[in-house]
Amino acid sequence: MLRKNQRKKYPGMSLVEMLVAISIFAIGMLGFTTLFVRSWRQNSYTMEMGETAMAVSQGVNKLVGYLREVRQGDNGAYPVVSADDNDLVVFSDYDQDGITERLHFYLSNGNILMGIRKPTTGMPKTYASGDASTVTIISHIVNDAATPVFAYYDSSYPEDSINNPIDTPATAPNVRLVRVDLYMNIDPNRPPDNVQIKTFVEMRNLNDHDRFTN
Repeated sequence: MLRKNQRKKYPGMSLVEMLVAISIFAIGMLGFTTLFVRSWRQNSYTMEMGETAMAVSQGVNKLVGYLREVRQGDNGAYPVVSADDNDLVVFSDYDQDGITERLHFYLSNGNILMGIRKPTTGMPKTYASGDASTVTIISHIVNDAATPVFAYYDSSYPEDSINNPIDTPATAPNVRLVRVDLYMNIDPNRPPDNVQIKTFVEMRNLNDHDRFTN
């Protein structure tokens, strides 16, 4: 007798099952990739915020150093020229060259700028109006109208906390202590929230008594 060829049947996936499996795998990979990209972007953004906060802190330290060493102008003018919410003008030898510069600190388009004006070389010493040069010392500042960069305190602080900080624009000879209050964010529309950096600056040459420490 002739035997019929016998073939073993092996179980396998049909074309439809294979397409479904591929689709599920593709959807899973897409979800994983999306999650990975979002996580990477968030971590990258958080790191960038941290780096920016460090840069802002360094800029604040420079600002504090300049304000701490205010002194009379080379023309004999009072150390503090003017003091307002987001605008402060003082005399200080910021570059330690023995010449007292007029320094103008102000908020503009999210940056804290420092305008610089040296005195004339002749006698008597005079300072021309305006800033001769301007440098950016702090960036990514998001202070709003309700949060001024500067606040000022007179010699009665801290005993008199009712009348301090004093009203602005402040009377220059009344200023003894300056509060610098900054909020920074590289993108206010994304978390994390604003980072606040606040510090008090004692103007050493204007101190009536040694009560403030920084």
